[in-house]
Amino acid sequence: MCKVEKSNLPPMAPVEPQAIKPKFVKAHEPQSDFHWTPTDEPHATRRKLIMAKYPEVKKLFGHCWKTKYIIAATVALQTYLALNAQYWSWPAYLLIMYCIGGTANHAMMMGMHEVSHNLGFKKPLHNKLLGIFANLPIGVPSSISFKRYHLEHHRYQGEDGVDVDLPTEFEAKIFTNKFTKLFFVFFQLFFYGGRPLLVNPKTLGVWEFANAVACLSYNYAIYVYGGLSGLLYLLIGTLLGCGVHPVAGHFIGEHYEFILGYETYSYYGILNRVTFNVGLHNEHHDFPFVPGSRLHQVRALAPEFYENLPSHKSWVKVLVDYVMDDNINAYSRVKRHNLSDDVKEKMKSD
Repeated sequence: MCKVEKSNLPPMAPVEPQAIKPKFVKAHEPQSDFHWTPTDEPHATRRKLIMAKYPEVKKLFGHCWKTKYIIAATVALQTYLALNAQYWSWPAYLLIMYCIGGTANHAMMMGMHEVSHNLGFKKPLHNKLLGIFANLPIGVPSSISFKRYHLEHHRYQGEDGVDVDLPTEFEAKIFTNKFTKLFFVFFQLFFYGGRPLLVNPKTLGVWEFANAVACLSYNYAIYVYGGLSGLLYLLIGTLLGCGVHPVAGHFIGEHYEFILGYETYSYYGILNRVTFNVGLHNEHHDFPFVPGSRLHQVRALAPEFYENLPSHKSWVKVLVDYVMDDNINAYSRVKRHNLSDDVKEKMKSD
């Protein structure tokens, strides 16, 4: 039985392009429950509408040849810095760790995101291997598992018990004030990483094992040749890059319901240059098989579908607003209950 939308919240915004820009209504009171809706996720519908009107959008599908080189260069940079971190002063160590290490490791997470959609190479096998390679400086094996969960996030966006991007009820009850929300922002990597194990645990396979062996072997090599300071440069850099860091704003900015009735938001600013254009998130969800390097062309091809959607102008402002605005909390997410429990159980082994 599907939950219905709460009476104090407006219905979900229409997917069809609006001739006149609608009046956006910001969250004006703290929510004590998620925004439950019986509607389907909006992106499959918008994809069909755009493809019917602009069939040439299919020409944008497929991998981007630049992705593998960007990943290779970034992994090489991080490896070099980790091996030399032992020679830096503490101020330089902390500054480089935050500014370069955090940004670079976050970029590699977005590289893993790209190849989870097979956008690094033509063949899925090559994308798996590239994803594991991008995973190396991050320190924690995650590429293979991320792909399994992320594809479900696209197909079943907002589905309770399936989409692990959604906060749990426990998180929602805790992260309701400025102090606890700031704590979440600092350590959101742990919540994103641990949530799948609690909400939608899956059977591990040989590829997860290979991913773990590769990452742990890399970590050991860094420790042997770069010392503990080199290994911590990578691990803490990952934590910083996913916490109170400008590029980490997209974690919250993508799907938190800052504007009532809208569950996905794009960002068109300069930080897209170091995140494979993940900020173009409406465009990405509409066309997940278009690489980040060509997402701007989707918007240019079908502007009427995007120009009247709300978007974020700053990921830093997203973080500040999330923490400081009492009307935004972990309940500020759209949820669905459209799949049966039997279907959800079967998905755990997929």
